Amino acid sequence: MIFAKQPVPGKVKTRLSPPLLPEEAAGLYGCMLGDVLSRAASLPDVEKYLFYDGGDDALEYFRGSAPAMTCIPQRGKELGERMENALREVFSLGIGAAVVIGTDSPDLPLAFIEDAFARLEQGETGVVVGPSEDGGYYLVGMARLHCQLFRNIPWSSAHVMEETLKRSGDAGIAVSLLPLWRDVDTATDLHRPELRDEGSGAPLTREFLEKWLKRK
Repeated sequence: MIFAKQPVPGKVKTRLSPPLLPEEAAGLYGCMLGDVLSRAASLPDVEKYLFYDGGDDALEYFRGSAPAMTCIPQRGKELGERMENALREVFSLGIGAAVVIGTDSPDLPLAFIEDAFARLEQGETGVVVGPSEDGGYYLVGMARLHCQLFRNIPWSSAHVMEETLKRSGDAGIAVSLLPLWRDVDTATDLHRPELRDEGSGAPLTREFLEKWLKRK
């Protein structure tokens, strides 16, 4: 399950303006999105769902950019509500394990996603979470819906992961942690050498950043 937005200037990656112009920030987001969609498409034996933010224009855009994925609008006011509703929707289809990712980690190793599914399908844990360096998480997976992990969480803060673990502990939910990974959220992240490595698996993002840094 990929959570995504249409790359519209002024609507995506606003924390990167400056140093990026709004049009550049949208261009970078489009590259990150393209890398994430490409990597996800290569996952074998996995149903792919794209939950998009927006109306008919966004639906048309994603039907063109992700034709092999089922496109469903996000429902809810804030991120937690949207993820809860999305997971409820896919579980209603009889799916036994679901994993949610965003588009902020274009170089996320596929092995992390495969590992998340393996842990869930083997009954090793009830919830899998991939912690990010900024205190949030880049992935959450479940074998059934745990609503308490999405409600009243301080989203877009450095305490998301901390509060998620606290909630799961209070509820007696077993949580398995994936390796720490990184997001592209701030101006500092634009200079990460890992993103410009040819082996990053995010060629569109790498090309954008190389060209942007040369123009500076």
